[in-house]
Amino acid sequence: MSAPALAGPVNGTGLVTPDVIFGSGNANGSFTGVNTNNVELGLRGKVRYNSAGLPENTFNYDGDHTYTFSPASSNAPANRSAFNFEFSINSDVSGTGSRNLTDLTYLLQVDMDPSAGTNFQSFDPINQPFADHALGNNSTANGAGVSNALLYSAIVGTFNVAQNSWNLGFSTLFPGIVDPQAEGLYTINLSASQNGNMLASTSIDILYGATPVPVPAALPLLAGGLGLLGFMGMRRRRGQ
Repeated sequence: MSAPALAGPVNGTGLVTPDVIFGSGNANGSFTGVNTNNVELGLRGKVRYNSAGLPENTFNYDGDHTYTFSPASSNAPANRSAFNFEFSINSDVSGTGSRNLTDLTYLLQVDMDPSAGTNFQSFDPINQPFADHALGNNSTANGAGVSNALLYSAIVGTFNVAQNSWNLGFSTLFPGIVDPQAEGLYTINLSASQNGNMLASTSIDILYGATPVPVPAALPLLAGGLGLLGFMGMRRRRGQ
């Protein structure tokens, strides 16, 4: 079994199964993701702090895999990014199997580097001793997920849906972030595997403010060459 294409609205609609089950007032939709091998994965970006410092159901989704947010439209605290990224995992999306969340392993990769390059912090968000995810099944209603960090490890294996909404400013989760308000490009990847075989994967880019300019591959070589020529010139002058 192999992973599917990474981009595009999950299920062709951007809607995850069964709904958005965390918090309250959170709309379904605009998730990039896949539904394959009876696993559904979804990722999206969302405005966490608008100009009034409040969350809103604004995703600025391009319909492929990119979410764009403007610092000028946000009033975020200094230790928070203006956007959250949200994930949805369903390990038995058809409801016909008996596969619960802990029957699979997961890899979440969160980019700490706002430049055109990447520097991922990687971990399994599900198989943890403590987590505040919203947990549910295929009939859980909007906002009705179960969340209990202290009992998490005891109950997570009885559910097939987990969701959460995270900010890059959550320092306990993302200690590698130097400045959660740094403008640039952040890449987030999510995959699910069973017995070492990847079943599904998806990826999004979040563009926050200024677009980072990649360094042309030849530029470091050119700089190195100019430096070598300068060094050789110095040696010639000293030898004269």
